[in-house]
Amino acid sequence: MQLSRRTLLAAGGATASVVLAAGPARAARNRTQEAGQITGDDFDGLLDRARTLLTGGAFDPADPDFAVGVAALDSTAGALWDSLDRSTGRTALWSDLSPLTDPGNFGQSYTRLRTLAVAWATPGTALSGRAETAEALVGALRFAYDTAYHPTARETGNWWFWEIGAPRALMDCCVLLGGQVPAADLADYLTVVDRFCPDADRRTNSPTLPETGANRTDKAVIVALRGLLGKNTDKVASARDALSDVRDSGRNSLFRYTTSGDGFYEDGSFVQHGEVAYTGSYGTVLLGGAAWLLSLLADSPWAVTDPNVSVMYEAVERSFVPVIFDGLMMDAVRGRAISRERAGDHQDGAAAVAAILLLATGAPADLAARWRSVVKGWLTRNRTTPFASLASLPRLALAKAVLADQDIHPAERTTGSFVFAGMDRVVHRRPGWACTLSLSSKRISAYEAGNGENLHGWYTGDGMTYLYDGDDLGQYHDGFWPTVDPYRLPGTTVDTRPREDLGTGAGTSTYRPSNAVAGGAGLDSRYGAAAMELIGAPGSSLRARKAWFLLDNTVVALGSGITSDDGRTVETVIENRNLGADGRNQLLVDGVPRSVEQGRAGAFDRARWAHIEGVGGYVLPGGSALRTLREERTGTWRAIDTGADTGGSTDPVTRRYLTLWLDHGSSPAGAGYAYVLLPGASAAATAVWSASRPVRIVANDATAQAVEDRRTGLTAVHFWAAGTAAGITASGPATVLVRRRGARVSVAVADPGRTGTSVTVGLPFAVRAVAGADDTVALAPGRSPVLTVAVGGSHGRTHRAELIQ
Repeated sequence: MQLSRRTLLAAGGATASVVLAAGPARAARNRTQEAGQITGDDFDGLLDRARTLLTGGAFDPADPDFAVGVAALDSTAGALWDSLDRSTGRTALWSDLSPLTDPGNFGQSYTRLRTLAVAWATPGTALSGRAETAEALVGALRFAYDTAYHPTARETGNWWFWEIGAPRALMDCCVLLGGQVPAADLADYLTVVDRFCPDADRRTNSPTLPETGANRTDKAVIVALRGLLGKNTDKVASARDALSDVRDSGRNSLFRYTTSGDGFYEDGSFVQHGEVAYTGSYGTVLLGGAAWLLSLLADSPWAVTDPNVSVMYEAVERSFVPVIFDGLMMDAVRGRAISRERAGDHQDGAAAVAAILLLATGAPADLAARWRSVVKGWLTRNRTTPFASLASLPRLALAKAVLADQDIHPAERTTGSFVFAGMDRVVHRRPGWACTLSLSSKRISAYEAGNGENLHGWYTGDGMTYLYDGDDLGQYHDGFWPTVDPYRLPGTTVDTRPREDLGTGAGTSTYRPSNAVAGGAGLDSRYGAAAMELIGAPGSSLRARKAWFLLDNTVVALGSGITSDDGRTVETVIENRNLGADGRNQLLVDGVPRSVEQGRAGAFDRARWAHIEGVGGYVLPGGSALRTLREERTGTWRAIDTGADTGGSTDPVTRRYLTLWLDHGSSPAGAGYAYVLLPGASAAATAVWSASRPVRIVANDATAQAVEDRRTGLTAVHFWAAGTAAGITASGPATVLVRRRGARVSVAVADPGRTGTSVTVGLPFAVRAVAGADDTVALAPGRSPVLTVAVGGSHGRTHRAELIQ
């Protein structure tokens, strides 16, 4: 449901309890942290704050918006309560989670117990404050300890359940139940946490492995709660210090930029598991956990005072804002989480929104004001899956405060071209749409699978092109992943061989191809160019050179050198659009309507353009052999995710699709393609664009791929080798964008393959001087000016210069 203005205004006092409980970190008192000067009140006050953060604190259950949240909690908790085995001879807590000794089963059992504990501690629920509920929860926690999760147990299966999942839920239960938990039981639970999560610095089952990223954050929260519950000053301090990695002199600090492996990068990338683009999953967990702990410890003897916490603040706008579209999290940065039925792009987006709002409670005022404005824009534009339908009560309270504040004006959609060189992702955003490229290389994996998750993610990192439309926020949320043809993902060039399911065993695994080139350059925060050398996975000889040029209202996609000798058909997929359960969007090819009958295929030898109603246009410069298919596809979430705690349902899901692709034939030798995306364009505008071709393709071969946009004065080239294209020369591989506006010239250069130390770029017009440039760029002016760019060690980032003619 939408949050009404009437109920928003009534929420002011309720929301204040959350904001005040968090408190601004910058206002931390200058108090000594000597154990002798810390009292029980310090611990008890923070435990009260933790309960507020878990439940949402004081609010009016009669408020219509909160009533929806309470009803949702009631429904979930009620079902768990009714199915909880409370008999004396029980062998498990829930019949579907038996045997309890299995890590996935006791891990999920603790999570369910936490849900019941939240309901017990939340005013207005059916279980709120009931002695019977508290007694049953105390007994269930004791049973889980005696049966499965105790200090003498040996870690088996997925380590995460032992060291993060179970202890976090257990500590939350103890916080929520408070004095209902007998002292002896609490002592046992603190002991088991000390056994499996003694600190946030090391993996318990691998003591030489330092924890990084989201895992470090998760463990820091667990240790902090364990310290508060046990009134142990050292534990709480160690949790705080883990954020900065005091133990290892900041090597794994969450408040630092990295240039390889896990963590935040200065270009906005976020990587977890060493090689996976994970802003939208692990990155969100890290941001949310850090915000939670910063808020918990604020204005206390253990407040975080590390000045480098500014890295976390900078990450909001560098790392998260570009990949959140009207509140949804882009799938290109969610890794294997795309296969989770209960954690789609809108759910992960809502988690990120909540983390940003919680972090804002302690951030500098100017940053907090800017974030709240951005968030308000997201919340007011997303009518597909309103935040109130996704948010827990604490998150809802924070959102209502922003929406009710008339001094906060909703920001417009973020625009710009963002190259995340550290994670092989490119995001191009215009006012009405966004295009995201998911690339891979020898640095960043093509996919991650494991523990039964993401079984069909084979081609998600092979140049998959996500097109987001502001009028259709359900494209990837509405049953896309269980129903889309995984061999025909938009933007990919694929060998049509059958593939085996990925990640069916324990543990997670990744696949990194051997190519070096993946990335690109951005110019004027408005234009972008990207490239990827495609090398087929083991078992395929497929090779291709792919490039994308990201312009004002256009995306030009070029491919060259498409070669394979496996005797199988190779295809390049232009589009595979989810039309929903009953979509009948009209398809035009060269202006002629095609049948809306399901199962209808089409083959057009010299098609020049196509148009999908409600989506946009597709131009094939010069004409190409276009293939189309309108089909209804049925799948299940279980077919792509069988994870212990993430596995999907076996209920069939059916969606309709329109697919456009180019058939390169069997074992192509040096094939190519060119197509243009016109997001949101009408059929008439697409026909005009096809006839006038305002963007000209000037090269598409083994040396270079290049376009010229005459309207904006932009020329963009990706050089695969030394050569010349559109009058621009390069001494070696590089991505180059040049834009002329009167007497000013803007230049952007990158080396996405990271193979060179310097590259020289020659321009086809005279240049007199430099108006401004990065210190890595030097100019030799004149009639044939040459820029020398020191690209070595820059990790694929863009180098810029402003020149005067």
